[in-house]
Amino acid sequence: MDFNQISCFISVARTLNFSEAARQSFVSQSTVSRYIGELEKEFGVKLFVRNRRDVMLTNEGKALLPYAIEIMENLQKAKSAINRMNKGGMGKISITFDAVSGAFAKKCLKQFSAMYPDIAVELQEISGNENSQYLSDTAYDFHFMLRDMLPENDEIRSVVTHTETLSLICPNNFPIKRGDLKDLQGERFVLLSENVSPILYMEIMDIFRTCHLSPSISCYDSIKSVMIAVSAGLGISVLPTELVKLQSSEDIASYEIDMLDTNLTFVAAYRKGLSNPAANLFLSIVKDFSLNNDYKDGYDL
Repeated sequence: MDFNQISCFISVARTLNFSEAARQSFVSQSTVSRYIGELEKEFGVKLFVRNRRDVMLTNEGKALLPYAIEIMENLQKAKSAINRMNKGGMGKISITFDAVSGAFAKKCLKQFSAMYPDIAVELQEISGNENSQYLSDTAYDFHFMLRDMLPENDEIRSVVTHTETLSLICPNNFPIKRGDLKDLQGERFVLLSENVSPILYMEIMDIFRTCHLSPSISCYDSIKSVMIAVSAGLGISVLPTELVKLQSSEDIASYEIDMLDTNLTFVAAYRKGLSNPAANLFLSIVKDFSLNNDYKDGYDL
């Protein structure tokens, strides 16, 4: 039994006319007769009663008809699903991001989910020290991270997504009106730990050395904990500017750091030869947003 036989059976059952069924199926009348004969042989029953003038369904034919229709409808659904998946309309993408790289990923995902609502998205937040481990895991399609954490690997491709400055964050009542760190000698700082974001931590340590600061430092393992600590007056902090906007709070003020080059460069990394159709659609959005940022050398392919 094959789908051509089932399709012809449905046509004959609906038209009760072998010639018309042949026309609709774009085959000869003898082919329709052969298909019906093969089905009747397989089921071991007559599906139609035929004479010179009339064609009628037998009771067995009537019983088979709804099942035949369901088979063809499910076949069409399967074809549509596979076609959409091939074009990226369905499927899944898997993404990792570290604590400081979520702002750009969020912007891309918002656009992606609006354009392709049927594609499932798996998200995994990791620490900066885990980037290499997850880059080698083929279960994940994209990795949002700081460029300096990207290992040298011929199998990994990347898109430079954007750069960010760093901002000083402090309680609203903190006595400072601009991001001049030189006036902060003796202040307590609460920072994201080196394990969670080693590049950010090292950048902040370089800033402290440049400004001749030796502050008291407490470290936390999540952005949320850092923000709560600052809001509670436990200290002040330094974080990427866009991340601060994403985590904005009425209790906290932020100021871009003055007089220092604090740019951090971020990338979206993925494995060479990306074969997931849904992932290729997401990559197009990542590239579009990266281009719109107008950064030179926006691609590192």
